[in-house]
Amino acid sequence: MRPHAILTAPHLKQARLQFVERGIRPDTGIDLRVAQSWQRSMSAGLSPLGGVDCADNLSVPNLDSAREFNHELISHSEPVIEYLFEQLRHSHSMVILADAQGVLMHTLGDLDFLSKADRVALKCGASWAENQRGTNAIGTALAEVSEIEINGAEHFLEPNEFLTCAAAPILSAQGQLMGILDISGDHRSHHPHTLGLVTTAAQMIENSMVLSACQHQILVQLHPRAEGIGSVAQGVLAFSEDGCLVGANRRGLALLKLRFTDVASISWAHLFEQNFEALLTNQLRLAGQSEPVLCRDGSRLFIQMHSQSRVRHGMTLRASSVRAAHSVDTSMQTRTQDVDSRWQTALEKANKVIDKRIPLLVTGESGVGKEVFAQTVHRNSARRDQRFVAVNCAAIPEHLIEAELFGYVAGAFTGASRQGAAGRLREADGGTLFLDEIGDMPLSLQTRLLRVLQERQVTPLGSSHAIAVDFNLICATHQNLKHNIEQRRFREDLFYRINGLSLSLPALRERSDFAALCASILQDLAAPEVSIQSDLLKALQSYAWPGNLRQLSHVLRTAVALIDNERMSINWEHLGDELVCDLRNDGVVGDTKQDAAARLPKYFSVPESQKRESQNLDQAKMPVQNLQENTHQLIQQALAQANGNVSAAARSLGISRQTLYRKLQEQ
Repeated sequence: MRPHAILTAPHLKQARLQFVERGIRPDTGIDLRVAQSWQRSMSAGLSPLGGVDCADNLSVPNLDSAREFNHELISHSEPVIEYLFEQLRHSHSMVILADAQGVLMHTLGDLDFLSKADRVALKCGASWAENQRGTNAIGTALAEVSEIEINGAEHFLEPNEFLTCAAAPILSAQGQLMGILDISGDHRSHHPHTLGLVTTAAQMIENSMVLSACQHQILVQLHPRAEGIGSVAQGVLAFSEDGCLVGANRRGLALLKLRFTDVASISWAHLFEQNFEALLTNQLRLAGQSEPVLCRDGSRLFIQMHSQSRVRHGMTLRASSVRAAHSVDTSMQTRTQDVDSRWQTALEKANKVIDKRIPLLVTGESGVGKEVFAQTVHRNSARRDQRFVAVNCAAIPEHLIEAELFGYVAGAFTGASRQGAAGRLREADGGTLFLDEIGDMPLSLQTRLLRVLQERQVTPLGSSHAIAVDFNLICATHQNLKHNIEQRRFREDLFYRINGLSLSLPALRERSDFAALCASILQDLAAPEVSIQSDLLKALQSYAWPGNLRQLSHVLRTAVALIDNERMSINWEHLGDELVCDLRNDGVVGDTKQDAAARLPKYFSVPESQKRESQNLDQAKMPVQNLQENTHQLIQQALAQANGNVSAAARSLGISRQTLYRKLQEQ
């Protein structure tokens, strides 16, 4: 953090004018980083007198995609943003969250100031990277990967001079720049504590994200004082079960005099005197109490260690050399002995070929568990101790996917991190790369991916140097890739490159292990003692489940939340009204629709309009062919325009995704 020099606006304007027009370096009264940012703004072709160009603002669909891609960042930031805004309310200011490219994802502010901010495009979807907005706290914090304050005429563009802004970066457990938290307001309301406030808030978000991302590792909270554990000032470290440092927050690294470059290359034994296993065992016994440890440099810290049961279970399995697939995997798919035969057959085939450099192509409807299947295959492979890197090609905005996959070097593009980024392909080196929804990958990137798979080398953006990569490849899609090839939306040569072995996973309605799956999901929800009422279980088994395992998991999660503490059984009253109506329309096994409706509890009354609609449908002996054909045509057009994305197609048609699934099943 820098002490902010108090300079008058005329002084700043004069210094900026001399710098722009005559190349005269500013005097010592101006922060060096501000001067460097002015230089970058000039190099980007910007003029201080330039207006606000909104041409590069994201459209609503692209903003939605960007928000989906940054879902983790946004979900961890929103509670902090709301808390932060409560401290700033009525101060003519706003709180802003931007992604790693400088695009504004979320804003919250006073209405009187929001109208002013809107005039300079300080709103969601706008990019505030330096090459588009000149010197500003968001863009400059991105460029510097450091907290910074930009006040008044320090902004490069004159239209932004009414602002005072303070911003701080948010980093992942591996040091990757995830986004920027910013407080912007009227420069006349500038407060010297704003930078400290936004920096602390960014640390809160960072800590939350690190704890969440590393929840399946062995977590270590540390502080020089026992009372500091659990505070925003605590350090957080994440270790693998063999004691390798795999993640940390910045405070944790600072306490140990480490850098993010040390992550994944240093072990517990290099940092602390005590034995890792012995201390972890003692910590599990102490259950939440802190204890002192001696660091290798002679200092003392207080720590608490936390271990997920699945991590301890995995260590026990490796110690006893148990490698059977149903024991290695702790997912809901393989904990039971009663696994669906089609799923089990697909898993056995995959296990036989995955370590022979044969790529897998997993197909199936959305929500059938393709990623869970891929994780299971990875855990059963020889690379189980290496990383499993999952990339959802449909969730990453097209303008970000190339940098996300292939990585980039410093300065490769505006808003790029100064450290560059390895990219997901290099992160998977030595482990398994899972490309979900591969059918949604843009054609231009399909060509680059094909070259990587052929040459086993990846060239980051902005570099001419190829880097060798070695990973097992598993791709997945719910689309018909052969149809996409015919429509010229997917490369035929890439299809045959990724399709070493094609495996089709059954939809939930086709599986024979429904009851076992329900029991396993309830165990995942920490409710193994909860059962499902027998007649309800029978109805659920007969349901079409258009959302497959994902939908079933949501239904059971909601039902468990609605159960009274005294009751340990899920029944009809714990279901949503829409699902109950769907079960009525589908009918229980062996019943007519009228019988099924009669079996529903009385508190689930069906509206008269729906009764009349059902009676009219039952009385219709002949389908209206033209209507069916038109419906079919509209659905196919919507799916084609959405590149097979069912959610997007449903939105464009103005219907729910579940309704669209039902229409598809009727065709």
